[in-house]
Amino acid sequence: MIIVVTDDAPGIVAASTLGHKLRDLGELRVFDSQVNSESLLIERLAGADVAITVAGSNFTEAVLKECPQLQHIAVFGIGVDNVDLDACRKRGVTVSNTPAYSAAIVAEKAIALALAVAHQIPQLDRAVRSGEWPQEIVGQLHGKILGVIGTGPIGQHVILLGRSLGMEVLAWTLNPSPQRAREYQVIFVPMEELLGRADVVSLQLPLSSLSANLIGPKQLGLMKPSAILVNVGRGAVVDEQALVDALKGGRIGGAGLDVFSTEPLPLGHPFRNLDNVVMSPHNAANTPEANQAGLAIAIQNIDDWQQGLATNLVV
Repeated sequence: MIIVVTDDAPGIVAASTLGHKLRDLGELRVFDSQVNSESLLIERLAGADVAITVAGSNFTEAVLKECPQLQHIAVFGIGVDNVDLDACRKRGVTVSNTPAYSAAIVAEKAIALALAVAHQIPQLDRAVRSGEWPQEIVGQLHGKILGVIGTGPIGQHVILLGRSLGMEVLAWTLNPSPQRAREYQVIFVPMEELLGRADVVSLQLPLSSLSANLIGPKQLGLMKPSAILVNVGRGAVVDEQALVDALKGGRIGGAGLDVFSTEPLPLGHPFRNLDNVVMSPHNAANTPEANQAGLAIAIQNIDDWQQGLATNLVV
């Protein structure tokens, strides 16, 4: 079996002590840069039975058509929006992912972004470095309302962290239930109520037909002028132009963003010029501990699949 790591950037497989386990499963080929075209991905997949994608290579129908030997796409991560699942089903290609491996870490990032926006940490850091000593009044999260949109593993950790900061927590999910409300110790409310009441709105949703552009002009218009929007899910869950307009117009207070519709973020993107936005390069889960845990799950998925077992299969 030939296993190809299509995009080991930033070197998760290379840095791991688990490489020998992959080599035990078959012939291992590792490419240490991201893939920026279908033709390059097809070239790297030549002869591959199994592909592991670390940096989110796009497995389109055109790519699958040119790689008839490919049997399993192992996604290192939770979201699988970079894989054409319908095309995989049609061609009998298995897709697996690594659910919840980094949930606690991504939740940390969500809260860190909210704190950075509220406390104006980037702005104050720059001012102090330049010799200033500003005494600005900043915001706080303690005693405020946190609205959690998406209550999967990441959202559940965000709820816990929010409560630990002394925040009241409201939540919205596609599938609320009294049982889940008791389990998560949270109040599920309609989207409109959450947006209208929350001081911080945290998004941790996978991208799907149900979540694309979920937060648009109407939803942003419901938020408080002082509210902070945090997105650690997928960039396309938010209408970015509507968010830019809301931030420029002072209709919301700020945003903390780890994900974007186009990544890397284009040089001319207006987010770059907004002082009330704190950004990071989609690296919320990129810690040594999370990377090791995620890779271990991906390897186990492949090993189980090879033995006829279904572990963490999306398709």
